[in-house]
Amino acid sequence: MNKLVVLISESYQEMVNKVTWPSISSLQSSSWLVLVASLIFALFIGLIDLGFENIMTFFYDTF
Repeated sequence: MNKLVVLISESYQEMVNKVTWPSISSLQSSSWLVLVASLIFALFIGLIDLGFENIMTFFYDTF
C-alpha cells in the first residue's frame, strides 16, 4: 500500500512541477491542424474506395 501512495504522490508532483503544459492558442492551432489533416485523409481514402468499387463493379459485370 505504501508503494501505491508513493507512486501517486510522485506522479502528482511530476504533473504539477515538471510537465510543461501548452498554451490554449497552441492547443487550438494543433486541434485545427489535426481536424484538417483528418478530413483530407478521409477524403483520400474515400476516393480510393470509390475507385476500387468502380473497378470491381466493372470487373464483375464483364464476367
